[in-house]
Amino acid sequence: MKGANFFDTNILVYAYDNHFPDKQQRAREVIISAVKNGNGVLSTQVLGEFFTVVTKKINESLSVRDARSIIQYMGSIPVQEIDLLIVKRAIDTLEQYKISYWDSLIIAAAERAQCKRILSEDLNAGQKYHGIEITNPFV
Repeated sequence: MKGANFFDTNILVYAYDNHFPDKQQRAREVIISAVKNGNGVLSTQVLGEFFTVVTKKINESLSVRDARSIIQYMGSIPVQEIDLLIVKRAIDTLEQYKISYWDSLIIAAAERAQCKRILSEDLNAGQKYHGIEITNPFV
């Protein structure tokens, strides 16, 4: 996983949200590339958030069955599990950078997986957290 791109939840959600076709296309491209090239990482947090958003919060919600199938596909990308040490690191990150706990948890998981970048629309593009650069794939 060293040097890979860590996917924030919003990238996965855009891949299945028909409301933003340009972002949907780009999100699908980066996900397919990660699956093919083995250069992506997810976390259990990201998969859980993805499931919640696509089954309840997007305009054309997916069925539980469809979301489960997509998560199975996404499981071909390495998944960083969240453990107590990652939670503690997230709290340290929250205090250091003054960002939300959930964003800090993504950063801590990406750090554990030794990722170089986090692909995200929500975090500040160009910003570095613990040496991990934020990249907005939609820019």
